[in-house]
Amino acid sequence: MRLSTVILPIHRWGEGQKIWRRAEELGFHAAYTYDHLSWRSFRDEPWFGSVPTLTAAACATERMRLGTLVTSPNFRHPVTLAKELITLDDVSGGRVTLGIGAGGTGFDATAMGQEAWSPKERADRLGEFLPLLDELVREDATTREGEYYSAVEARNIPGCVQRPRLPFYVAATGPRGLRLAAEFGQGWVTYGDPKGPADVPVERAPGVIAQQIEKLTAACEQRGRDVGELEKLLLQGSTAEKPLASLGAFVDWAGTYRELGVTELVVHWPVPDSIFASDLAVFEEIATEGLSQLG
Repeated sequence: MRLSTVILPIHRWGEGQKIWRRAEELGFHAAYTYDHLSWRSFRDEPWFGSVPTLTAAACATERMRLGTLVTSPNFRHPVTLAKELITLDDVSGGRVTLGIGAGGTGFDATAMGQEAWSPKERADRLGEFLPLLDELVREDATTREGEYYSAVEARNIPGCVQRPRLPFYVAATGPRGLRLAAEFGQGWVTYGDPKGPADVPVERAPGVIAQQIEKLTAACEQRGRDVGELEKLLLQGSTAEKPLASLGAFVDWAGTYRELGVTELVVHWPVPDSIFASDLAVFEEIATEGLSQLG
């Protein structure tokens, strides 16, 4: 099992770079950031772009993997995103993972003037977005016409440092998204029950993940693929569980999900006076000692 963190893009780089470097010093496998234009309670607070932030982080670190959790079609187009990802993969020396999903109904969903899409419309768009992006980051030139996204002689030379392309980690809980994860993913992302923490008691949270993994397994079997080929990433922070309360709480939490087959846990870097507030000293203790306590 691996342990990673999410660092929100809320800091001016003079301060933010210290956090990204510290994450590497603490030994995190990867550090991700949210790919949003703004997010919930941070709407009226500083919020910077994910790709420039990750590019700066690539220059400030040496070993730690970097990525998005997650990118979505809400304000992205495959052609321009592919160019940015190839560039970021080059700058980082092949350390980038793309977390990608269908998106939601937050501020990003209407910031460009469109009406918020329904769940079906979001799934329709991701179903077209992901195959086109896959081709764009693999091929020197791509032409494809779609209902929502097209490319005409889109050039992406020299391609990714990572071959045949950078890894895709697909966030999905529904059947269509899980099929995309089985077809295109090197990893799968979940944050728990999509209904939200208020609707799922703590004791039921592991069962939700177990059911999701069963559905992912079925989707892989339909694709003729071994589900063991996919990394299974659980993003902390969207359930009523409190794994960052203490080292012991983390060890119990991590052990539960390791038994279920989760291979990577992602915890939020503490943000004071927010839903991600936690004790930094405890957080750093978890980062350095948490997984070793699992035995």
